[in-house]
Amino acid sequence: MTDAMQVEVKDIDKLIEMDGYLKPFEREIRRRHGVLKEWIAKIDQCEGGMEEFSQGYKYYGLHFQPDNSVIAREWAPGARDVYLTGDFNNWHWESHPFKKLPFGKWELHLPANPDGSAPIKHLSEIKIIIRNQSGQLLDRLSPWAKYVVQPPKSANQGVNFKQYVWQPPAGERYQRQSARPAKPKSLRIYECHVGIASQEPRVGSYDEFADRIVPRIKRQGYNCIQVMAIMEHAYYASFGYQVTSFYAASSRCGNPEQLKRMIDVAHSQGLYVLLDVVHSHASKNVQDGLNQFDGTNSCFFHDGARGEHSLWDSRLFNYTEYEVLRFLLSNLRWWHDEYNFDGYRFDGVTSMLYHSRGIGEGFSGDYNEYFGLNVDTDALNYLGLANYMLHKLDPEVITIAEDVSGMPTLCRPVSEGGIGFDYRLGMAIPDKWIELLKEQRDDEWDVGNIVHTLTNRRWMENTVAYAESHDQALVGDKTIAFWLMDKEMYTHMSTISEPSLIIDRGLALHKMIRLITHALGGEAYLNFMGNEFGHPEWLDFPRVGNNDSYHYARRQWNLVDDNLLKYKYLNEFDRAMNELEERYGWLHSGPAYVSWKHQSDKTIHFERAGLVFVFNFHPTQSFSDYRVGTNWAGTYQAVLSSDDPIFGGHNRIDMNCKHQSDPWGHAGRSNFIQVYTPCRTAVVYARISD
Repeated sequence: MTDAMQVEVKDIDKLIEMDGYLKPFEREIRRRHGVLKEWIAKIDQCEGGMEEFSQGYKYYGLHFQPDNSVIAREWAPGARDVYLTGDFNNWHWESHPFKKLPFGKWELHLPANPDGSAPIKHLSEIKIIIRNQSGQLLDRLSPWAKYVVQPPKSANQGVNFKQYVWQPPAGERYQRQSARPAKPKSLRIYECHVGIASQEPRVGSYDEFADRIVPRIKRQGYNCIQVMAIMEHAYYASFGYQVTSFYAASSRCGNPEQLKRMIDVAHSQGLYVLLDVVHSHASKNVQDGLNQFDGTNSCFFHDGARGEHSLWDSRLFNYTEYEVLRFLLSNLRWWHDEYNFDGYRFDGVTSMLYHSRGIGEGFSGDYNEYFGLNVDTDALNYLGLANYMLHKLDPEVITIAEDVSGMPTLCRPVSEGGIGFDYRLGMAIPDKWIELLKEQRDDEWDVGNIVHTLTNRRWMENTVAYAESHDQALVGDKTIAFWLMDKEMYTHMSTISEPSLIIDRGLALHKMIRLITHALGGEAYLNFMGNEFGHPEWLDFPRVGNNDSYHYARRQWNLVDDNLLKYKYLNEFDRAMNELEERYGWLHSGPAYVSWKHQSDKTIHFERAGLVFVFNFHPTQSFSDYRVGTNWAGTYQAVLSSDDPIFGGHNRIDMNCKHQSDPWGHAGRSNFIQVYTPCRTAVVYARISD
């Protein structure tokens, strides 16, 4: 076996120069990179390269040939026999057997009909029949199914999903109208769920989202949509995280052509579109999913304890299996090539990275936690292969890792020995805000600790900052707006209702929390659909426990559209915040310099992208002629104030006032300006002249 230190890593010197604390772990970094290179070499040798290997969907599944014959292929290594059945053969389970090929592959050729037509039609229902090793016949959906539908309750056909052939005539296939937009320099992400985007208590559609929601997102100043729950999932209340059909777009919201149109409409508005992809685990569902597809407990997954996630009650992929890697890498390629997605948010990465699945881990930041035996090299290798393949396929692709552990090198290029992600989610930030709102009054907040949480991220590894996401909106938790204002939102959000100190405080802190997270917390920003205007209540999908109600599985857009309600103030501030970032580009300008954290005054000052940010979290104390340090001499003027009346503020900041810097040092900066900083207010100043 080659000594790990002999493994060539092209740019590892850059990695270690960036973070010298990685030097003691160089051998392990090289070893991991060696595993990745071995897999790439194996794929090159056996498949002719990643280009061919990552297009498994062109080999497996159902394929119509130019002469209208059909070829079906499956991978079922544990099966004794495999059959295809459906409408086309009057559901005779054993009349159309597959031929067994090497390496667990199976193939079936169906000739064209005597009249030259295809033996299987568009929207024909089909199933795969597996004979297991004990001789039992099992009906399954193909892992490569492109369109699966749950029968309506009125049909009395049970609850199991049905696989339908998706082969529409050329005239019914959606033709793209728009080119992909340019990759954003600053990433402002709108996290969304098509099904709950409807205002009515029902499942929303792809067409409705394209026509009604995309324009809202564009107007709010976001440049990227991150779409959840697209990969088909039998259990709607899983929020899309218990995937059953990895190649099928969720039919609850429409058909594949309608999803293609939705993405194309987003592209026409200059919006990047990311898919929330779940390759960390899969549903245990046998009838609708991958579990026990070939009649064994393994196939796509590890057998035994390593193949089970104890908290999620789901199956864990076997990333050492050649065909599993083909299935997953091809899945990424499928969504990119077929639907034109621009990138991915990888769910559950922490669970993948460690044999412990991250359960019970504190992750103190000790580097030994990231380079010891608890790390799952096989899963790490898959993530490296995925990023290698995606960025080679499309240099403009964006990948985001949902990782709470802080794994070093996760967001560094593969050429440096990294895993290759572009961003990781700053998951500690929303946890901190919820902790503060649940456990402390705001006059007890430690501003130094807030700054630490917002700035405590790995150097040169990009972070997506967010104050809250879908996790905080789910039933059992509350959004920031609901933590701040709770039941008062039902009675005092009207602009003509009696004033409420609770609402006044809630509006002020909601704006401040989001702005400081946006400006200080990372190199990208994320907002979950509806939170931009303080959507009340929580998310709860229809289930037995709520009598299958859709009441909380929707977005009440009427609240922000009503000019007599105060939700409009939060919405306008969110838009102004994004527009200011677009103008100055702080997300891609490098980290902020925090010059001031004053605990008793509850004030925070920092500079970023040529702007000076001034926050006063004090509940009652305002300050006149307050000194704010800056390294840039000149004349300053406010360009955004959370206290502006158009944002529901009290108009205590004169937006026309000029502030000339003084050339004396303050707070470690070479100049300072003096400003009025009202309580519970955030103001951003820009230099308008030297």
